[in-house]
Amino acid sequence: MGKGFFNVPIAYNEPVKTYAPGTPERDTVLKAYKDMFNSKIDVPLYINGKHISTGKTKTMSPPHDHKHSVGSYHLAEKSHVEEAISTALEARKTWSKMPWEQRAAIFLKAAELIAGPYRAKINAATMIAQSKTIHQAEIDAACELIDFLRYNVQFMADIYSEQPESTNDNWNRLEYRPLEGFTYAVTPFNFTAIAGNLPSCMALMGNVVVWKPSDSQIYSAKVIMDVFEEAGVPPGVINVVFGDPVMITNTVLSSPDFSGLHFTGSTFVFKELWKQIGNNIHNYKTYPRIVGETGGKDFILAHKTADVKQVTTAIVRGAFEFQGQKCSAASRAYIPKSLWPEVKKLVIEDVKSFKMGSPDDMSNFITAVIHEGSFDKLAKYIDQAKKDDDADIIVGGNYDKSKGYFIEPTVIVTTNPNYETMHTELFGPVITIYVYEDEAFSDTLKLVDETSEYALTGAILATDRYAITEATTALQNSAGNFYINDKPTGAVVGQQPFGGARASGTNDKAGSAQNLLRWVSTRLIKETFVTPTDYRYPFLGE
Repeated sequence: MGKGFFNVPIAYNEPVKTYAPGTPERDTVLKAYKDMFNSKIDVPLYINGKHISTGKTKTMSPPHDHKHSVGSYHLAEKSHVEEAISTALEARKTWSKMPWEQRAAIFLKAAELIAGPYRAKINAATMIAQSKTIHQAEIDAACELIDFLRYNVQFMADIYSEQPESTNDNWNRLEYRPLEGFTYAVTPFNFTAIAGNLPSCMALMGNVVVWKPSDSQIYSAKVIMDVFEEAGVPPGVINVVFGDPVMITNTVLSSPDFSGLHFTGSTFVFKELWKQIGNNIHNYKTYPRIVGETGGKDFILAHKTADVKQVTTAIVRGAFEFQGQKCSAASRAYIPKSLWPEVKKLVIEDVKSFKMGSPDDMSNFITAVIHEGSFDKLAKYIDQAKKDDDADIIVGGNYDKSKGYFIEPTVIVTTNPNYETMHTELFGPVITIYVYEDEAFSDTLKLVDETSEYALTGAILATDRYAITEATTALQNSAGNFYINDKPTGAVVGQQPFGGARASGTNDKAGSAQNLLRWVSTRLIKETFVTPTDYRYPFLGE
């Protein structure tokens, strides 16, 4: 076997393709979309490298055309989850001992497969199953997932190179071991990249994984597993189960070998999982690592010196791209009274210019929300805003689920800074705006900080540097990712590590070495070259 200190390829961010009319990538992805939309796939469980069909299935339908079926996926029984756990533990015996450069090569290959032969397929799957426009699919399913895979390898190499000081008398070595046992990845519908990153980053560090994707993301999850299989992830390292989330989670968390949870999803579910792990703590062989990124009630705050067009674009893009279904989406905004007339005018103009429909029509900026439950929840809040005296819908406010789950991008203006939609996470294309008196900027900072339980992302727009400084200080605990003169969405791996605190999660920063450090258990090895042979220290001399 070859020996050496290995340098990994320097990570770089995958360039985002434009998909402009006449480009080859546009034609390629539309062909993939058409072929996949008009065919049906059968998605099995993935356990120990085997594709397992249980015979009990559910249908997959695009949110923008919910009466159309693109296939079905198989549901796990408890025995399948138990098998996933046992085979993961068996796989750990060899995977955890594999040289790190061999693990690195697998996931670097996965990145290049997505960048090349799988790019159109993973984008088309994300467009179909999650109703993303091609731009949103490209920056997520292709580029961000590629970036996670590349940068995680670089971060792993950097982590391993971090070593303690040694002396002439002894050599100190730090070993970064995978967690003892198996880990559990629970991933959301809204980002294919997150779905791919949560299990793969743990596996990269030598861990074995049971992965439960969202029921609404299984189509693109299958493409991820196809990539991992072709890249050479060994059987049993990443096992995928679909089905009843309560049954799957109870089975996983009841195992004494459970050693870590990597979660992205709702705040309530994460808190319940944390409580369940706590209740089971005496059963575990080790203290499990718990990493979660959950909800957000992300803000845009404009100062009176802000550029009106910049504020407008930040609101429109930040609130309505991917129908507001980003953890980081802007869902509340604070606008000074002096800027409001022009901001209002431009926001209404922009929203009225949107086209809405299927993502295969690339002139559409807005598509459908993910499922009927989300649609009904959003419709309820919109209807309530129409009735309330302290709220006014200035644009949007309509919805229709006859063909797809379409909610018009909606802007609510409230006179009540504590109005329901100023602090409740809606996860849809609805933003609520509060107009404040220009001279009340400092008071508004306090309002921004205290209105929501969340602390994921936020943005300040201003040209006055004193105002920017004041906001940056006052809002230091209000957002894990804080943006100056930009919208609060669009974090890039390697540039803006992502995560928030308070009710938004553990702030372990996906897309950074900090996150990977949660999936290792360090061992310090001290080797002494000349070992003492007498217990007597010099101070004992007479």
